[in-house]
Amino acid sequence: MKMKAAQHTLGGFFMPENERRITMIFQSLIETEPMMESADYKERFRAEYFQTKIRYQKLHQMLVKHGAGTLSFAPLCSLELLTKQAKAMGEYLYCLEVRAQVEDIPLD
Repeated sequence: MKMKAAQHTLGGFFMPENERRITMIFQSLIETEPMMESADYKERFRAEYFQTKIRYQKLHQMLVKHGAGTLSFAPLCSLELLTKQAKAMGEYLYCLEVRAQVEDIPLD
């Protein structure tokens, strides 16, 4: 997978350029709940994307802190498993972003 210069990598997964913007739009999963109940599939798609993005960002932040030695707790799962999860989530986000482009679903 070829990445743009503005993307970052950690353990083989990527962080899209618009990561901080998504965090500013939705700070918590609960804020996306009304979107999940929408009759419009595009709105439900957006909710799924934002929810996945929020979870991915939190996991990524935890892995960065772990790497820096500043994580305030010891994860029960291995770092290898958490890194695999983050990679899979990053790949899934990429798929959602491509699909959003194809189906003209705004993610901002």
